[in-house]
Amino acid sequence: MRLATWNVNSIRARVVRTVDFAVREHIDVLAMQEIKCKPEQFPYEPFEAAGYEVHAHGLNQWNGVAIASRLPIDDVRTAFPGMPGFAKGHEGPDAPQEARAIGATIDGVEVWSLYVPNGRSLDDPHYQYKLDWLAALTDYAQSTIASHPELPLSFVGDFNIAPTDEDNGDPTVVVGATTHVSPLERQAFQTLLDVGMADTVRPLVPSGYTYWDYKQLRFPRNEGLRIDFILGSHPFADAVTGAAIHRNERKGEIPSDHVPVVVDLDFAAEDDDDRPMFW
Repeated sequence: MRLATWNVNSIRARVVRTVDFAVREHIDVLAMQEIKCKPEQFPYEPFEAAGYEVHAHGLNQWNGVAIASRLPIDDVRTAFPGMPGFAKGHEGPDAPQEARAIGATIDGVEVWSLYVPNGRSLDDPHYQYKLDWLAALTDYAQSTIASHPELPLSFVGDFNIAPTDEDNGDPTVVVGATTHVSPLERQAFQTLLDVGMADTVRPLVPSGYTYWDYKQLRFPRNEGLRIDFILGSHPFADAVTGAAIHRNERKGEIPSDHVPVVVDLDFAAEDDDDRPMFW
């Protein structure tokens, strides 16, 4: 299986680029974020013509997530247990949920396309919402890994966190002054790793950003952030045979400010006890 994640920053504006990439790179499963449309507005036809089944979750012109797959999609869900909601001026457990998660089972792999809240600023209620959202995601990961240790579980998408200083090349993103790099956000990301979700890309791709702001020539100066991830439980991570960050997708006509991140998975190699042994 070849799995990719991409914050497309409006699928209706970039559907041609998105489908062309998926076909050209032989993507089996594509998780998308910031589709910025309702399901009935999603441009399904180009994906279907290319052999993809699509499930989308969106509520308005903001946020929104989707999964496109050439493999059968089962058990589609639009929220993980405990996922908090948010609305300006509306606090409490009954706040409406945003379209930030869609999960499905594909060829035995549980895949979640996630668009983690931005946080906006360190003193904004959206920042605490972001931390609460990540805490609930971590609880779900921990409980799922405990109850189904053999399940390949994956969280992929735009996490809006640069977990280390090496993941931050934007001089305007400063620890102590802005979101994405604050100690609490980085700790939340690390806690997700600590419960059993591994970063499957960085061991194979030791450098590179996934996002560059449109402003101030950030891309030509390579002043980017690595905030898009493919995290996986141990059965998922152990099956990863390759990874790539497709930097060139930030070039050309009307690019997204994010680029695709891709992993190759080979579960047969993990399960095949009859493989020849070499020494």
